Amino acid sequence: MAETLEYLSKAGIPASYDYINVNNRKLKPGTVHCRNTALVWYFQRYLIQRIISVFEFSGVPEEWDLDYFRYSLFVGGHVEIIKHVKYGVIPQMGTLGGYNVFYRPSYSMIVNPLFRKAIKATLGVDCAIIKMQPDYFGAWDVVTYYADLLALCAEGMGISIINSKFAYVFAADNKAQAEGFKKLFDNIASGQPAQFVDKNMFDEEGKPKWILFTQNLKQNYIANDLCNTMINIEAQFNSMVGIPNVNINKASGVSAEEVNANNTQTMTLAKLWLENIKIGIEQANSFYGLGLGVKLRFDEEVEQDEQRDDDNAGAV
Repeated sequence: MAETLEYLSKAGIPASYDYINVNNRKLKPGTVHCRNTALVWYFQRYLIQRIISVFEFSGVPEEWDLDYFRYSLFVGGHVEIIKHVKYGVIPQMGTLGGYNVFYRPSYSMIVNPLFRKAIKATLGVDCAIIKMQPDYFGAWDVVTYYADLLALCAEGMGISIINSKFAYVFAADNKAQAEGFKKLFDNIASGQPAQFVDKNMFDEEGKPKWILFTQNLKQNYIANDLCNTMINIEAQFNSMVGIPNVNINKASGVSAEEVNANNTQTMTLAKLWLENIKIGIEQANSFYGLGLGVKLRFDEEVEQDEQRDDDNAGAV
């Protein structure tokens, strides 16, 4: 496997994450990885839904699967609107290819098991394309970045909580005794109220063979700090994708100017995404007589907050 990765690297061919993970797991401890775990998947699902919640669509035909449409757009980065002989006007996610005079994709290859054959649709001619970003990519890179950070913090917080409950070192004379100590620790950690131990877990003087590793458990307790870090990371994510928040860390009060400045930063990228989506929607409406529409779900709230702050400042 290492030789395969080396060959791909020299050939200038990017290796997929499957090859990289299989190769690296032989060299690196699995405990230091936070990708492709249930915890990361949890945050990925949570964060992509938050991005989807920013945009409110209207005029979507009842026969369309809105979830398919939204996940194709925000995860895949684009969705093509085609007119099929059997299914009519429907959204489909295809594979972009070719290039035009501006080096932009010129066609989409749409493959669906329920289609008799693959469809090669010329963009802007045989189909309309709705894309999220100017580079045709979705928001999955944003989601995975912040999901990894949140998962790492969540892991650390769990370990900190466990370490605050137990801080003991067990001195065992042999493997059997070590296994006994492990069982004792597991039973106590699971919440069993009473434990019965063998006398070989005590020394000749009758003293237990386990000792406190540290007397100051609070010194190792950093769960609160990690929890605040998670809040800050999520605030950064919200600011990036267009969810109103006060992403400002300071002990004193936050002024209206600071809140308005953060609202502007929050809406910048979301409005770029909205602009690209609207261009595609207008093309789809023109091609097929649809009534699709989209708007930012929180845009009106931000404008109302800014107007309220301006009014209050003028009153003072």
